[in-house]
Amino acid sequence: MACSDIRKLVSILFQCDLLLNEPLLCSGVTKRQKQEGPPWVSREEVQREDAESDWSADSWSDYGSRDKPGTTLGRTVPDGNVLFPDIFHTDHLLFYERFRAYQDYILADCKASEVKRFIAEYLEKVLEPSGWQAIWRTDVFEVLVGVVGVDFSALKAVVQLSEPFLCESQDSSFTLECMQELLELKEHQILLQELWVVYDESGDFDQTALAIEHVRFFYRCIWRTWDEEEEDEFDYFVRCVEPRLRLHYDILEHRVPSGLIVDYRNLLSQCEEVYEKFLSVRNSISNDDSDSEAENVSMVEGLKLYDKVEHLKQKLKLIENPLLRYVFGYQKYGSLQAKGLRPTGARVIHVVPWTMTAGLLHMLARDKLCPAPCEELEIQFHRDPLAAVNACYEGDKVIICPGHYFVDGVFSIADSVELEGYGLPDDVVIEKQGKGDNFFDCTGANIKISNLKLVQHDAVEGILNVHHGKTTLENCVLQCETTGITVRTSAELLMRNSDLYGAKGAGVEIYPGSVCTLLHNGIHHCKEGILVKNFLDEDYEVPKIAMINNMIHNNEGYGVVLVRPTIPSEMKDASAQETTGNTQPTQAGDETACAEGSRQEQPGCLTDELELCKQAEASEQTENNSEIANVLGATSAKKSQIHKKRLSELGFTEADDNLMSQEMFVSVEGNQFKWNGKGSFGIFFF
Repeated sequence: MACSDIRKLVSILFQCDLLLNEPLLCSGVTKRQKQEGPPWVSREEVQREDAESDWSADSWSDYGSRDKPGTTLGRTVPDGNVLFPDIFHTDHLLFYERFRAYQDYILADCKASEVKRFIAEYLEKVLEPSGWQAIWRTDVFEVLVGVVGVDFSALKAVVQLSEPFLCESQDSSFTLECMQELLELKEHQILLQELWVVYDESGDFDQTALAIEHVRFFYRCIWRTWDEEEEDEFDYFVRCVEPRLRLHYDILEHRVPSGLIVDYRNLLSQCEEVYEKFLSVRNSISNDDSDSEAENVSMVEGLKLYDKVEHLKQKLKLIENPLLRYVFGYQKYGSLQAKGLRPTGARVIHVVPWTMTAGLLHMLARDKLCPAPCEELEIQFHRDPLAAVNACYEGDKVIICPGHYFVDGVFSIADSVELEGYGLPDDVVIEKQGKGDNFFDCTGANIKISNLKLVQHDAVEGILNVHHGKTTLENCVLQCETTGITVRTSAELLMRNSDLYGAKGAGVEIYPGSVCTLLHNGIHHCKEGILVKNFLDEDYEVPKIAMINNMIHNNEGYGVVLVRPTIPSEMKDASAQETTGNTQPTQAGDETACAEGSRQEQPGCLTDELELCKQAEASEQTENNSEIANVLGATSAKKSQIHKKRLSELGFTEADDNLMSQEMFVSVEGNQFKWNGKGSFGIFFF
């Protein structure tokens, strides 16, 4: 075969692969259109051709093949003491397999109120109506049953006990007679998601096992009891299924912090509980127009519960959204307890040597260990930096000698201690090993870290989190993995003469109510340079920010970005401005135009041309600093106006000056912004 023929074949195969992997919702033909078909073709013919094309086009997919003999699925042995037959192993499906099944075959473009009907139609195509066995599993027992029919509209199977009778339970009360009575009470109908299909080598029941797995996973991990009340003008798959499915696999693949997982599950259980109360109150309200006091009380209680449910649902959606998940963050680490002073009252210097030589010991004694001749200091030696930090009490100091240290653990610093590298940052490297949420967590009142290079791998959270107290970072290099430094509410960071790069999120995240001072730093090659989180909420305080003489460059997004909600009044102003069409060129654009004009007037003077370029660049950097300071200050003033308006609505016409003086302290001077993908400064509205 000639090389040109091979290239053509590869090109055709590549295009076919793109077509096969093209999402159905973007193909221009929805499931509804496929079901309806052209007017000259009957609905039955369309469904038959649709089913045949599905099987032929996807014979290689997770749906198996009816053309190839034998099963394509694995088998697994059920746990327990009873010798149940093996079952199909179907809970190992990859993200794209489930994604494609829900999008292309099961849900497509259905609305929330149509979910059950779409699932039933899907099951009618792929599920064997009878002739297969399954293990019926509940929280208290497991029993082998045979399926003799399927009620597709109810998503239930009609079953009968298999012979011989096999049952395993937590106690011995589930006898054959007991199980027969239970089935009679249920009219022999069992939910499909409670059935695990018994393994069969023929391959005839592969589709049945996979279909039940998709239904089971959907109702366990995707569906919420309140989804049916979602507005029907939205695509259910896009709005709910996809973000929840991505979150599920992000958790499985350790891409979500453990604390955020706990928060999400707590919010989910809390929302389910409140929603049940809301349903109970709503059902207790009669449909007639009675105006009794009890009815009015129930109405008020129902409205409160409804608002609470909506608030919890919004929090869940923020975590489910991969873009907003880390923008709004979460609070934890209130449990880190400081040790305080050592019982003896002494302060210790902890020394971590990679290798100790006589010369190094002499230099340490001269430079660090004997600062005052009359002072007696206790010195302890450790093999690794983490052990030294864990041994610290209030006021201790850790000196780390030159070397490359690999650490598998988290530096949790709750006392006022000092970590110092003895040498240049590139000579004293601490590298994170193993997967984990964090690298450095700081809650001490006054922590100082200097002359270190921190390298992060396989992380979920940022390289350094300041949760409480003040942390000073000086002359350090931070090679990040996810986000960089996070300054939480009520925490303070002073970062000076340091270099931070490589963050897949923001280099520095500044939370409401925090204090962040950045002096003479480099922040580069991150997703965003500096991210200032929303502080317009009434529960948040205004952060205090100082950025002086920093070099913020080569970031994928903005150099500095502010996250804030869109206020309705601003939307009206924006639409009015668009209507009038009044746009004014920026000052930087005018200066650039003037500079270009000057260059055209004096083409022969290279010195003047370079001087004009420098002036234009300096003017642009000055404008960038001023813009950031002005926007942050204006947002702070907007918060004061909102707060004042709320106070007036509550009847407080004269607000306390201290209460209203929450203006953001902003000092943005001398910073340079270069080669950032989206520009120097931007606002992320939500």
